[in-house]
Amino acid sequence: MDRYVVTGNPIAHSQSPFIHQAFADQTGQQISYERLLLPLDGFAQGIADFVQQGGLGCNVTVPFKTDALAVADELSERARLAEAVNTLKVMSDGRLFADNTDGAGLVMDLKRLGVPLTDKRILLLGAGGAARGVMGPLLAEQPAMLVVTNRTRARADELASRFASLGTVSRQPLDALQGSFDLIINSTSASLQGERLTLPASLCHSGTHVYDMMYGQEETPFMCWAAEQGVSHRYDGLGMLVGQAAESFYLWRGVRPNMAPVLQALRTRLEQAQ
Repeated sequence: MDRYVVTGNPIAHSQSPFIHQAFADQTGQQISYERLLLPLDGFAQGIADFVQQGGLGCNVTVPFKTDALAVADELSERARLAEAVNTLKVMSDGRLFADNTDGAGLVMDLKRLGVPLTDKRILLLGAGGAARGVMGPLLAEQPAMLVVTNRTRARADELASRFASLGTVSRQPLDALQGSFDLIINSTSASLQGERLTLPASLCHSGTHVYDMMYGQEETPFMCWAAEQGVSHRYDGLGMLVGQAAESFYLWRGVRPNMAPVLQALRTRLEQAQ
């Protein structure tokens, strides 16, 4: 049985085994997929052991996405730009190929939801690893403008400069945001921590879509803010989770699974766990 894992610390909460087993059942692939808890200082050794034991691929989550970059022998262009890795593939010669499928997963989900991207004004909240992972794929959709904002201005400046060659990128300070946007994406961890970002109502217009990369049983604080502004198009990040997994599965197995039934099954699973 071909062996795959998801690794992080913590990792017990991960839904990846459910998602990938559903993909395998759907596509007739024979795989084993498990969670692998590694110590904070033991990522490189843990991955070396996994490869030695015949493992073929690994999903990587917090806090190891930059550790995965360091152990890779070969990087995809999107991993190089993001400076973070969420997928490792063991090549036939034992070397590690690294990719970042987060941005592809986000764009896949936005398209599934019917959210227009081309020639639209997009605001990206946050400038951390999650933001770096999605900038390239978002700019590939040729928006009219992608504005980055962050509490730490220097990080937003660095991110905007890094991706400026791929499209129209600008930055604004979080405490002085101006203009209205067609799509607002929250990549910060505020929702995970139950925090509400202080944002002006003027960011939204009647057709604005909002997307939070985080998800939970109820609407996130960011989605609640959008609801208070009258935004009806509000989405959480569960579809992005399934989308990035689908992209990883395709990289490993050469088969592209159908996201929709797996996403529905996962949402039902989470609702029943309440």
